[in-house]
Amino acid sequence: MEDQLCSLLVAHHCFSLKIFDATATTPRQTAQWVRKAERDWEVAHKLAGETPPPRDVVCFHCQQAAEKYLKALLQENGLVVPRTHDLVNVLNLLLPGDATLVPLRRKSRSLTQYAVDYRCPGMMASKRQMVAALRHADQIRLECRRKLNLSLS
Repeated sequence: MEDQLCSLLVAHHCFSLKIFDATATTPRQTAQWVRKAERDWEVAHKLAGETPPPRDVVCFHCQQAAEKYLKALLQENGLVVPRTHDLVNVLNLLLPGDATLVPLRRKSRSLTQYAVDYRCPGMMASKRQMVAALRHADQIRLECRRKLNLSLS
């Protein structure tokens, strides 16, 4: 019976371009994503102020902050939160329900590279890349906080 109900829900919501998780969304779950995102955002900004800054680590935490904020939006909207670090894929799940997020696509694409590639030897982020990653993470953070009706500070 539960499987049939889930199938009906999935079919109904797929038609409206939303795929819902079988578990209920709670404000607590969204808040957990936001707390984790804020920690990554704070760490990125703190490390960026070091001399010299660990640029690769800053970029990684920028990507992580953006990923968790986008996943908080998914959670808040009752959408399945995928196990992926590809921010464009995560963003694409949100776009059918909110086309105003389209401007985040380029920023998401830029940040995605820092999830894995720059954590391995041989890849080093430049100062310019770090500054751009901080700016993109800030912009995604602000837009997500706005959508979640959270303070913008």
